Amino acid sequence: MNGVSTSNNSIRSAFSYCVQQVRKYDYHHYLCLLHLSPSMRKAAFALRSFNVEIARAMDVASDPKIGLMRLLWWQEAIDKIYANKLIEHPTARALSSVIAEHRISKSWLKRSVEARINDANRDETTIPGKIEDLEKYSEDTLSTILYMTLQAGGIHSTAADHAASHIGKASGLLLLLKSLPYHLNRTGRISYIPLEVASKHGLLASGGDGMPEIKMESGEDLSDAVFEMASVANAHLEKARGLAHTVPAEAVHVLLPAVPAQVLLDSLRRRQFNVFDSRLARGVLGVSPLWFQLKLQWHALRNKY
Repeated sequence: MNGVSTSNNSIRSAFSYCVQQVRKYDYHHYLCLLHLSPSMRKAAFALRSFNVEIARAMDVASDPKIGLMRLLWWQEAIDKIYANKLIEHPTARALSSVIAEHRISKSWLKRSVEARINDANRDETTIPGKIEDLEKYSEDTLSTILYMTLQAGGIHSTAADHAASHIGKASGLLLLLKSLPYHLNRTGRISYIPLEVASKHGLLASGGDGMPEIKMESGEDLSDAVFEMASVANAHLEKARGLAHTVPAEAVHVLLPAVPAQVLLDSLRRRQFNVFDSRLARGVLGVSPLWFQLKLQWHALRNKY
């Protein structure tokens, strides 16, 4: 009995850790998950905590090689989890429990990590060619989390999956835009504005090594490029909402991440798509926490996303 009790305590501790990780590092999604039914909440927090772990791997590492090693560790950890091997990491423990209970697809977890690894391996001078490249990255890293959450809830709906795909792409594009100043400060040159967009808006310059780089000064040209990418994100949100009448009611709260995506889009619009405006970093995605929670609550109560 002591062994069973210890194991149960360990699992509870692991899930508690996941909740705290999401609350600390992914607050807007933490608030979204609170609206899920209790039967889905544990799985959703484990999956979001996993996303936090791999999303932050490169950011918290003092050396990019250490960050890459962390991502490779998670790639191996997924294989071990599906081989029923115990891993002494709270998120991995929680994830293992969720996978065993809900039969989460391994391919989606692998896609999510591999997308991060490919991005980490990307040379500093390599700029994505097209918006489609960033859409695929966003789907692989964020839409997959929604797919797995739907699966954990036993929701099998093509319409819900399609909506999740669009919401993940929109969220990913907008968060990449918001993070442009951070990536500029961290590396000095890497950018998530694709070459086709940068060239169209006169942002391309030749670096000291002759390789193209993007001018990241705050200005009208950059704002125009951000607007173009934000417009693609907006189109994805509109497509997701266009599917609302065919999405099962039990899937709606899983798709609530459309709300923070819209909030960030609106914040960018109010700042004339100037990603260097410091007000974008205030509160929750540029708005007061109370206002964000009220907006989220309004959608949840009306079963809308």
